[in-house]
Amino acid sequence: MTSEDKTDAALKKAGIETTAIDGATPAERLSGPARWAVIGGTLLSLVLVVNQLFNLQLFGIVLIDGRYLYFLGGLFLALSFLIFQRRGGKGGPPSLLDWALFAVSLGCTVYLGQTAQTNLSQGWEYAPPEVAQWVAVVFFFLILEATRRAGGLVLFAIVTFFAFYPTFAGHVPDPFSGFQSTFLQTVPYHIYSAESSFGIPMKAFGGVVIGFILFGAVLQRTGGGQFFNDLALGLVGGYRGGAAKVSIFASGFMGSMSGSVISNVLTTGAVSIPAMRKTGFSARTAAATEACASTGGVLMPPIMGATAFVMASFLSRPYVDIALAAAIPSLLFYWGLFTQIDAYSARRGLRGLPRPDLPVLRQVMKDGWPYIFVFALLLFMMIGLRRETSAPFYATVLLLIVNQFRASHRLDLKRLGNMIVGVGMGLAELTAILLGVGLIVGSFSATGLAGTLVNELVFLAGDNTLVLLLMGAVTAFIFGMGMTVTACYIFLAVVLAPALEAGGLNQLAVHLFILYWGMVSYITPPVALGAFAASTMAGSNAMATGLEAMRLGGVIYIAPFFFVLNPALVGQAPPMEVAFALVSALVGVAMISAALQGYISLVGPVRGAASMPLRVLLFLGGLLIAKPKTPLLDMSGGTSFLLGAALCALPMVLAWRARQAEEAQGGAA
Repeated sequence: MTSEDKTDAALKKAGIETTAIDGATPAERLSGPARWAVIGGTLLSLVLVVNQLFNLQLFGIVLIDGRYLYFLGGLFLALSFLIFQRRGGKGGPPSLLDWALFAVSLGCTVYLGQTAQTNLSQGWEYAPPEVAQWVAVVFFFLILEATRRAGGLVLFAIVTFFAFYPTFAGHVPDPFSGFQSTFLQTVPYHIYSAESSFGIPMKAFGGVVIGFILFGAVLQRTGGGQFFNDLALGLVGGYRGGAAKVSIFASGFMGSMSGSVISNVLTTGAVSIPAMRKTGFSARTAAATEACASTGGVLMPPIMGATAFVMASFLSRPYVDIALAAAIPSLLFYWGLFTQIDAYSARRGLRGLPRPDLPVLRQVMKDGWPYIFVFALLLFMMIGLRRETSAPFYATVLLLIVNQFRASHRLDLKRLGNMIVGVGMGLAELTAILLGVGLIVGSFSATGLAGTLVNELVFLAGDNTLVLLLMGAVTAFIFGMGMTVTACYIFLAVVLAPALEAGGLNQLAVHLFILYWGMVSYITPPVALGAFAASTMAGSNAMATGLEAMRLGGVIYIAPFFFVLNPALVGQAPPMEVAFALVSALVGVAMISAALQGYISLVGPVRGAASMPLRVLLFLGGLLIAKPKTPLLDMSGGTSFLLGAALCALPMVLAWRARQAEEAQGGAA
């Protein structure tokens, strides 16, 4: 069995689909009428999106938001039954049942779209006519089945429990009791209100998410992934630990585009893990490095996957604000991973990749300048013109035009078809999950539970901000085990974020805190799905890889507390304060990384009988240097920085002497 076969088997056992966002392998497997249905449905949906977002009024069609979301969500929901098989996997031949569910979904979609205006004017979420009531019931169960197929059994169980919660909310003890409704009152609310399945998550999807997912899929299909990998090789491949540093850069770029940890591992890991093994990395460390780098990619601007756009909708802020706020936390995570890899490589005497094996940076830039130009256009439109909704569409069109002049990645009919099918698969998967998670949001709205939970959480924490944050971190970690990143964020943004904000914390920092802690489960045992996927590719022990990933990605556990307690680290402060906080955090993270690895980059190893106490000093010193303003240690940033530097001084001096002694012995030999 090949490494790829082992990965597929292991991930299918865990309920994880082994494809990238552009769905390369399943897109090629899907054939016959199902393939043409997905191609036609995807193209029709994209025309619908472009017509709505650009207000083209094609054929005189102008849609109200509700009707637009019904048609868009319903189309992709129907396609999900052709894409996802009943017993798991995607891309295989649909059964007669799948085709039946596809047809029923289309029928419900047509009804919901045609009656959207009547629904709005007559308030069907509370008093629908009988036909509308039963259509809602059918559509409700279709959403649950699509969620099961696309999101797995754990997400399905969570969504189903909360979807039915209003029917028994009155019998649940405080503080979780709420207003109770009958089943036939609950279901129409889920389907016809703007607070449930077709609420904020789907509004974000229909507004900005879909354009960026399209851009990311097209970028990968037209050679963007190869360009970023070659660029990373040219930049850092020749330095010590170069193969791992390439993984950090390449996975960061790819993860930002795809928004999927698992697909990122399987896409870039196929190249980076063998390269790391070849240059002296252990199988465990190679897999852990790839898992951490892929996890961080989802947190990295400018795209950050779908979750950041949902966050922008929740906060009613431009997406650019979210991306800029996420820049420093993302930098801290990757800086921590980079410094640990450098220390690991120095401690083991590992070298970079041989120069003949590296691409020439000048040639890489010459061949890949269109990608730089397209990204420049995207960023200019997003940041300069503030046109984040239309920016990815313009960038995608430019990318497709430029690509056709490049023979190496020119799209023929087969590759174009695979790209469209892949885009449809990615969008159908996200739609099914968002519609399902929307049911959770709707249940909290219908029962009034969101408001009461906020007060109860604050009460339990006793107005102690740190306790509230720890409760939030544990909650986010637990839910992150069973949900996708987007699903976990949406749930916690409704339940947990208001409580943290009520504790006096910065709103933007709170939502990023939730996002980070929702990602922790991808590298933390017992789940550690990102590390698990990478370990099967490297042939290492899954649990050992997860523990190594925890060490390499250690900053992801600490950095959220830094920026949620110090808004300067999300750009919410005067420039000088942001600069000081950033420098302090970078130095502090470097010291923490050195403590975790037992080697201080550019200084030397921390060895000897007192190595563990010295590493503890380094760790505490790093925390103090990067320490945010907290009541726990009431001291100024400057005082904290100096105290931390003093704690780090002794380990650094001893490490320098150890290095000098090693070099002297090597010279004598």
